[in-house]
Amino acid sequence: MTHHRFGIHPSWVIVLAGVCAALHIGKLPPALPVLQTALNITLVQAGFLLSAVQVASMTLGLAVGLSSDSLGLRRSMLTGLLLLSCASLAGGFAADATTLLVLRAFEGLGFLLVVMPAPALIRRTVAADQLNGRMGWWGTYMPIGNALALLAGPLVMAVLSWSVWWWGLSVVSLLALLAVWCCVPDVAPPAQTPQQAASVDNAWPKRLALTLRSAGPWWVSLSFAVYASQWMAVVGFLPTVYAEMGLAARLTGVLTACVAVANVSGNVMSGRLLQRGWQPQRLLQIGFGCMALGAVGAYAQWQGVGLPMPWRFFSVVMFSAVGGLIPGTLFSMAVRLAPSEGTVSTTVGYMQQWSAFGQFAGPPLVAWVAAAVGGWQWTWVVTVSLSAVGVVLSLCIGRALVQRNEAEHAG
Repeated sequence: MTHHRFGIHPSWVIVLAGVCAALHIGKLPPALPVLQTALNITLVQAGFLLSAVQVASMTLGLAVGLSSDSLGLRRSMLTGLLLLSCASLAGGFAADATTLLVLRAFEGLGFLLVVMPAPALIRRTVAADQLNGRMGWWGTYMPIGNALALLAGPLVMAVLSWSVWWWGLSVVSLLALLAVWCCVPDVAPPAQTPQQAASVDNAWPKRLALTLRSAGPWWVSLSFAVYASQWMAVVGFLPTVYAEMGLAARLTGVLTACVAVANVSGNVMSGRLLQRGWQPQRLLQIGFGCMALGAVGAYAQWQGVGLPMPWRFFSVVMFSAVGGLIPGTLFSMAVRLAPSEGTVSTTVGYMQQWSAFGQFAGPPLVAWVAAAVGGWQWTWVVTVSLSAVGVVLSLCIGRALVQRNEAEHAG
């Protein structure tokens, strides 16, 4: 465990840096209506702007994870925050959609450089008995960042402008960079035995091959994909669904932010429950089960009639809150099931890549079902199917953990 600087534990600074990176992902959705007017952006261009970050994660997740393990964890995080700050600063001056799209791609790369090394860096800065709890908190970086952006973005743009919103987040990233620079030490990995050092060479092809040959990284990555696809599909279309119900735009923003914040509670709880000895596969099964139930409650209709609005909202909150057990648990499992100390960032990168694929594929799939049946009433079928796959994958994760424990005891 590392010493504290300025009275702040390094792991909390790492979590805050993740939230700052997530703010850049979440800053765009509330700004789209303003950008469409200010820069004459078409709906298709808006769609590309939204998906640019997912494309970066889908194509570069594994590569950035590998480079984080080579470049150095702290240096990777500092580079990412600097890139986010510069791209957001330049974005505030953008005069057309193309410029914004190019800068959005750089923001996607910066985001990856910040979040890939974080779990491995947290692992090196906390005591073993605190790791699950802190990983639960790390799992909150995305919902907290999204919720803050959904709440703060419209206020800043209403009072000032979208450019100020971009510049403000550039300053936030710069402050996060200074915090990481001052408070997070450049921690060396634990000492390895000669056999361990020989088994994982520093060369990235060996780290890549070791990660992809191991079952654990596959199970956690595919689990994250089926979680992220349904979470993004349900939460991403909430403003649209609420608008179709005739709710005001401001209320829609607040309700959607509440659903995102609910996800935080599940992430934090996952860390606490893992520390108390709960089995990871059990938490995953509870999470996927409640996501399936929540989606049915939110969208299913019988003879054209669904649940009353308060119950539908409660269903979505349960979907997000209990579903939050899943990412917190999977981040802990990614650290646990990475084939070696030197492949933690690579494993997280692979998980991020599959998560991005899920976020990219989930919403179009749900939209296609909704368009095919003329409404949202059958979209729960997609979610229930994905949750069923998640339950099967949780059993695979449980088996992989047993094998890892047996191998460690044998060793």
